[in-house]
Parts: sequence; C-alpha cells; structure tokens
Amino acid sequence: MVKIRLTRGGAKKRPFYHIIVTDSRSARDGRNIERLGYYNPVASGNDKRVELDVERVKHWVERGAQMTEKVADLYKQAQKSGEQAEAA
Repeated sequence: MVKIRLTRGGAKKRPFYHIIVTDSRSARDGRNIERLGYYNPVASGNDKRVELDVERVKHWVERGAQMTEKVADLYKQAQKSGEQAEAA
C-alpha cells in the first residue's frame, strides 16, 4: 500500500519533516517515491510552518494512497492557507 507520511530530518531537538509518498513497508527514513513538501514544527518569524503541493496530494489520494493522521491535518492547513492566499 502507498502511504503519504512524514520523514524526520533536522538537528537534535530541532525537528524538520519532509512529507513524502512511500510504500508502507519501507522504513520511515528509507526509500520514497516522491517528496510533496515539508513541515517545520519549530518555525518562527517569517519561516513557513507547512509547505505542501496540494495538487500532487490529490493526485496520489485519487490513486489510493493513504495519509497518516498528521499529514491529513497538515493537508487541511495547507488548503486553508492556499484559499486565503487566493482571496488576498
């Protein structure tokens, strides 16, 4: 099964996550199919907290990919911020 999930990067006590598409059997930091964006939980100032290619996520979900709970929350946030940017 194909999953859309987070893979951890960054330094000790400063996590940074890439949002990737991968086979569910591969390790968290193993091989991935496509990188869709990132999530920076410790973002401050002008740093972006979430960057996500919403169109590619839709593409993968249409083809049967499953999102983890955290990625689903980030997807909703990215959609909201995209709508606000279009309205401005």
